[in-house]
Amino acid sequence: MRSRRSTSSRARRTGPGLKSRRASSPLNPACNLASRSPVYTDRLGRAIVRALQGGETLALYGPLGAGKTALVRGIAAGLGAPPKTVSSPTFVFIHEYHGRLPLAHVDLYRVNSTREAESTGLEEYFSGSTVVAIEWADKGLSILPPDRLEIELRHHTVGSRTIRLSATGPVSAALLAQTKRYLGRTARLPISKRLTPPNRKGKTSS
Repeated sequence: MRSRRSTSSRARRTGPGLKSRRASSPLNPACNLASRSPVYTDRLGRAIVRALQGGETLALYGPLGAGKTALVRGIAAGLGAPPKTVSSPTFVFIHEYHGRLPLAHVDLYRVNSTREAESTGLEEYFSGSTVVAIEWADKGLSILPPDRLEIELRHHTVGSRTIRLSATGPVSAALLAQTKRYLGRTARLPISKRLTPPNRKGKTSS
């Protein structure tokens, strides 16, 4: 596993709210999932892995403790990297893991500006076969690829989460479609089109 530090000296824990929410449409499909435990979140990560071809970007959103790192752990395990080595790279910004495909695990929690996001070297990973999983992706929206799978995790009840997957382009739409197929076949994670994340009632996007 390789780690990479940012050259930025500023580090604040506040940042802009998520601005890239999209309603589901034929061009930008989305689906809502219910995770009852970390085991289900892990299974989702492994289902995503089965659909990965290399070069995809996974943008993760959600509050502390929502399960973002648990999801990345499942992705790493599915790729063949030791899951116990996966932790949130808060102080080094980027961890690299190598399995069936290379994985860059990014954490932008301490990023507070576009300049700081650029200083992490994140954009160097958006080419080639590396799969890039970005926690707190809302801190670096301006430098993210336009085609990405957005994954928002929210607390629902004690021990359960709502997870919304949204595609923003043709590559991520194909990834989402394949992931849903694999979930239905193996993971058995319940898919609920009517499940609305807390505090977002009546909205078609989250």
